[in-house]
Amino acid sequence: MKKWHHSLQGKLLFTRGELLLNEPLARHTSWRVGGPADCIYIPAGLEDLAAFLHTLEDEVPVYFIGLGSNLLVRDGGVRGVVILTHNALADMGMVQEYVYAEAGVTCSKLAKFSARQHRHGAEFMAGIPGTIGGALAMNAGCYGAETWDVVVKVMTVDRYGVIHTRDKSEFISRYRHVEMPAEEWFIAAWFALAKGNASEAEKKIKALLAKRLTTQPLNLPNAGSTFRNPDGDYAARLIEASGLKGYIIGGAQVSEKHANFIVNIGGANALDIELLIKHMRDTVLEKQGVALQQEVKVIGAYA
Repeated sequence: MKKWHHSLQGKLLFTRGELLLNEPLARHTSWRVGGPADCIYIPAGLEDLAAFLHTLEDEVPVYFIGLGSNLLVRDGGVRGVVILTHNALADMGMVQEYVYAEAGVTCSKLAKFSARQHRHGAEFMAGIPGTIGGALAMNAGCYGAETWDVVVKVMTVDRYGVIHTRDKSEFISRYRHVEMPAEEWFIAAWFALAKGNASEAEKKIKALLAKRLTTQPLNLPNAGSTFRNPDGDYAARLIEASGLKGYIIGGAQVSEKHANFIVNIGGANALDIELLIKHMRDTVLEKQGVALQQEVKVIGAYA
């Protein structure tokens, strides 16, 4: 066990969360691959998370994971601490005229809650397979809308456990990217949504979910879109036009249903997926002359 493990365990007297050592991240990622994390912490709320981060030594790397979508953890695992937010940072409600949600709330739950509150504008989030924290960090979107279109302010925490409330104007958001202070992580947000009819919003959500079910390979482990759409085109079209649909490396396959998805058809490891991502990028560049930009984040060490 690493020296900082011993040091950390001796400092957790005032925290209430769950500490897991050498936990396989394959259990916490949507591709169902990934080696062990040195340490996983599941906080018992925002204050508990802040208290835990305050115990960490400066040199210990920190990562945040929600549902583990849009993420590839290499087979050698992750050195440092992984914070799991899903089902941990899960408060959601109305705060004055805004919808408030913590980082571990799923995007789908936010969309459905907002509809029940007669609020319009978050329906698209039902199609995002992740949590609010991840959606904020990458400006996730679908069907022509993006997360930061409806954000009014956010709450972040830094690695020393200091919580900050920041206005939307403090961030620069672009397509699938947000510029933010170093070593801060999103832990909550307030969303400004227009008042509207609940049944209309719910119908739109049902239609979006039905479309997602028919166009995406939701029956197999996947991490969502592999590449960003280039200007004026679609990554899936370019990948399919390059003859890659159904292409397999190990247990990883370019989905036959949606070419911008990689699915785990059984027994895949992270290296299979990473090699397949590289092959897709190289092939599209060679055949289509387009350099695809990766949307999936990769962390961890090789086995």
